[in-house]
Amino acid sequence: MWRAVGQKDSILNLSNAFAELGINETLCRALDKRNFIQPTPIQNRAIPLVLSGRDVLGVAQTGTGKTAAFALPLIQGLGAPAKQGPRALILAPTRELAIQIGKDIAEFSANTGLRQALVFGGVSQFGQEKSLRRGVDIVIATPGRLIDLMDQGIVRLQNIGWLVLDEADRMLDMGFIRDIRKILGKVPAKRRTLLFSATMQGEVAKLAADILNEPVRIDITPEAPTVDRIEQKVYHLDGTAKPALLARLLEDKALKRVILFTRTKHRANHVTATLEKKGITVDVIHGNKSQGARQRALENFRAGRVRVLVATDIAARGIDVIGVSHVINYDIPVEAESYVHRIGRTARNLAEGIALSFCDPTEYGALRDIEKLIRRAIDVAEGTAPGRVIKGPQHAHKGKGQWQPRGPKQQQRGRRRFSGQRSSRAA
Repeated sequence: MWRAVGQKDSILNLSNAFAELGINETLCRALDKRNFIQPTPIQNRAIPLVLSGRDVLGVAQTGTGKTAAFALPLIQGLGAPAKQGPRALILAPTRELAIQIGKDIAEFSANTGLRQALVFGGVSQFGQEKSLRRGVDIVIATPGRLIDLMDQGIVRLQNIGWLVLDEADRMLDMGFIRDIRKILGKVPAKRRTLLFSATMQGEVAKLAADILNEPVRIDITPEAPTVDRIEQKVYHLDGTAKPALLARLLEDKALKRVILFTRTKHRANHVTATLEKKGITVDVIHGNKSQGARQRALENFRAGRVRVLVATDIAARGIDVIGVSHVINYDIPVEAESYVHRIGRTARNLAEGIALSFCDPTEYGALRDIEKLIRRAIDVAEGTAPGRVIKGPQHAHKGKGQWQPRGPKQQQRGRRRFSGQRSSRAA
């Protein structure tokens, strides 16, 4: 999120960094304890605007410092604790991102007395209900569980003065649009609204136009800078050869902290079991894992007790793990944008990293889409690319014996069908 420097430099430069953006002394002391002093581009641009009272539309991916860009001015704007119920609501698409936001806000607001509650599915609501009934200033929630608690009368939003939607495009991809609209109907029309999204197209753009009041748009285009900091290589091979290649690569101790992405939960479990048999410390997170299991896996990975974390794309956004040496795309993602989010896990805090992708012939079309998006060819480590795009999970049938990428109209129809689905309360 920020560039860390030595303690002496931190004390010397705080007044010339976040304080110059308008952040008060109390919050600057909290930042000093984390030894973070240099605002990122989105923080430099967003914080003064939010402090001045403007709605903000931020187009930026994870890893750019979005949380501080909205959290610092929000905390400062709330001021002292109050008793009239939650005054700020932050919506996030996944439990993991909600927990990460909550952790950051707890550290930022440590000296303010402000209280927060985390609200997400996959666990008993008892602890969340208890926190809400005690009284909080900030609610950080996934939409599904928040709707459940609203329907039960446990949480009321009539005093919300700050509304933040983080990873808005991801929430819509997961089918939360109806829940979001319902939540919007319960918060006051007179409020401060901040929306952050990695992309700004279709339903996301429409949602932003509906809920923001004369916003200032901030476009941070980190794809190229982030990608440029990462050494990227692709291995062309048959799908059946992937396990052997993975085992060979992991013989190199330079792969010391690895996130490995698979396309499906079944594949994630299979890869995990295979690595365990080889004596490699490994854990797995995906949508079928309980909240407790997912958090334990993340904490074990952060603490270095696990060398490899296997994940589906549920972990591609919002998980801030420092020191990831390698990202391995065991399967090429169907959506090119997911590739950028995946490999960004190894370039946190302006660090460099290495991303290795396994590409079988059916995935070649998806690989070409990725190369178009990042505007560069990925270096080939081994193997030879197929001479043509053949049937793969990212293609649609266009005629006998002929497979072509799905066109924009078909993709848009697919997105519309999906965006209208009711999402799981376990998110």
